[in-house]
Amino acid sequence: MSMMPKLLLRDLALVAATVALVGWSHVLQTAASALHWPLAILAGALVAVSGYLAHEWGHLLGALSRGSRVELPPQLAAVFLFKFDSDRNDRRQFLAMSMGGFIASILVVALLLAVLDLHYWADRIALGLVVLGVAATFILEVPGAWKVYKGAPLPHGAAFVGGDTQA
Repeated sequence: MSMMPKLLLRDLALVAATVALVGWSHVLQTAASALHWPLAILAGALVAVSGYLAHEWGHLLGALSRGSRVELPPQLAAVFLFKFDSDRNDRRQFLAMSMGGFIASILVVALLLAVLDLHYWADRIALGLVVLGVAATFILEVPGAWKVYKGAPLPHGAAFVGGDTQA
């Protein structure tokens, strides 16, 4: 099995486990169990991790929608879902990749606002952490994307690879 299906299965399994933990934390809070606090914190944090993964998949889908060259990680325990090849891709491809992540983040927040019940602590924690993560992502990523849009060269760094790497 190639890496892309493995990554997708990994992330879908994490989302399924997160949904189950959120539901379990609701049951424990309703039952006034003292165990609901640790589970609410864990469930909320996993919702934020799931939001990050959705953001990364948005970047990947944005990149692939424009035929970008990307490098998938060699193992499942990678920080980034992929690395964008700054030397082999152009400005249009970079901006599509960037926009994909932004769109995914906005969709995640909209979905959470539609489905979360803020009566439950897990849901409050989840929404707070996701909004904080989205704000941090926009602060870190929008300026770079804007600079590229205005004509700056494509960035290099931890989430990027150069042209000497295989796609």
